[in-house]
Amino acid sequence: MYAIVEIAGHQYKVQQDQRVYVNRLPQDEGAKISFDRVLLVDNGSQIDVGAPAVKGATVNAVIERHLKGDKVLIFKKKRRKGYAKKNGFRPSLTEISISGIAIGGAAPKAAAKKAAPKAEAAADKPAAPKAKAAAAKKAAPKAKAAADKPAAKKAAPKKAAPKTDKKD
Repeated sequence: MYAIVEIAGHQYKVQQDQRVYVNRLPQDEGAKISFDRVLLVDNGSQIDVGAPAVKGATVNAVIERHLKGDKVLIFKKKRRKGYAKKNGFRPSLTEISISGIAIGGAAPKAAAKKAAPKAEAAADKPAAPKAKAAAAKKAAPKAKAAADKPAAKKAAPKKAAPKTDKKD
């Protein structure tokens, strides 16, 4: 069983008990984290593809350690111009261990509790009047400018002067 999950803006193919190096995560070492942006889950007999994410699927992991990666060198050169620039950096990484892949069913309790107040707050506020007011503000200057300008008359195209073949 494997899953393709989005972690810190990158997509990774993960399996249970696998160690993965990802961009630095803000949590401390030893913390248990779960990723709910699972793009694909392969269960051996069934493949679930999300649009964009599989609903109810989570990947659980434990942060093992924070470290710095190997040095990456960037070298720029332009031939025959005497230009050469060397630069480099060491990326900050986090090593995580995948502890499990959960599919279907209900979302984790913590995520459900956080999502419920946001949904209620969004239902209480009407969003349409704000959108209408913004559209009216944008349309008002255009309508005013059009009313201030007199109607432009189309000018007749100018005729070219006749050619004369006179020799002096």
